[in-house]
Amino acid sequence: MEPKTRKILIIALIAFGVVAVVLALTLGLVFGLKKEKDENKDDVEIVNSYDNTEELIKKFPVINPTTVNPGLEKNIQNRLLTGFENWNRGFKAWKKWGTILYTDASIYNVHGARLTLAQYQASMDVTLKRAIILMGDFHNMLICGDFAAIYYDIFTGEAKSPGTVMEFVRFKDYGNELGTRVVVGWGGPKDNSFSAMAYFQGDEEKMIQAEQELHLLNYQIPSVTGSDLTKKYPVLYPSVYTDNVKANAFIDIILNGFEEWNKAIDNYLSWVDNNYDNDAVICGTDRVNRTKAEYQNQMENLAGQEKIEKLYFDNILIRDNWAALHYRYRRTIRATNEKSVGDRMQFLLFKEESTGYKIEASFIK
Repeated sequence: MEPKTRKILIIALIAFGVVAVVLALTLGLVFGLKKEKDENKDDVEIVNSYDNTEELIKKFPVINPTTVNPGLEKNIQNRLLTGFENWNRGFKAWKKWGTILYTDASIYNVHGARLTLAQYQASMDVTLKRAIILMGDFHNMLICGDFAAIYYDIFTGEAKSPGTVMEFVRFKDYGNELGTRVVVGWGGPKDNSFSAMAYFQGDEEKMIQAEQELHLLNYQIPSVTGSDLTKKYPVLYPSVYTDNVKANAFIDIILNGFEEWNKAIDNYLSWVDNNYDNDAVICGTDRVNRTKAEYQNQMENLAGQEKIEKLYFDNILIRDNWAALHYRYRRTIRATNEKSVGDRMQFLLFKEESTGYKIEASFIK
């Protein structure tokens, strides 16, 4: 082989080698990216229809059903049922559904921690990687205008340990192809999960929440003249009720309960005597069902240890014989004078008697 020919061949081989290496790297990079993209591909199927309410309510039945009006309320009912179905399909399905159910401006308060949509999704990603959580039946689904209050079963972990959750959610019909979406929600009052959820907060959310807590710590219950307690214990998000006569009767009982509680424990125990049915079932934050007498003893013992002031309501939702309450309180530990604030959610079942209405069941978180 001539030197010149050998030189050309060597150059060609070197060039081919460089091209081969580049091609190999390129193909590896492309296929590597493709593989990564395939792994992250959002190909999960979700439910998204307003026409499958009857089908979904068989899967997630409401144990204590109440009236749901046509229009926005029916849409909200469907959104809640659809949310349960998509949650049970796994995190990817729930996150994909979140682009429909929420807006970028939506806020969700989880165990008392105020979270943006992105922060909420991040917290749920971590939560669901630690343990499987499945949604079960609804105990209640009260929908009143643009607000919903739900009380439902969950099952956690491989053992499917049972639990219950209460939530309040405000919706809005945005009038576009996405329709009814969440504006703000409260997923369970503050409890021992608060610090875990607060980890996901940004500086702005922490600041807003700190301002809200300071407001509650310094909140002064208004003084009012006369017997009208609606100004003394205002409702932040008032609702329009289907049956105002019944709703006003329930509200009078609820407001008087707040008033007597804040006066003194003896006043409250007398109020319980007069307004709870003798066979009433009262389920507290510890998920223990108590009789009326057992509940009174529990409250009397609690009053000796803590001073709790009931301040005002976020919501009072009423439909048929049920009322759902979301309210704020301030607690002072008597031994240390340590103060804290929080919120409670409660469902009350009323029954009509010859003398008026009485409470026959109470569930609180």
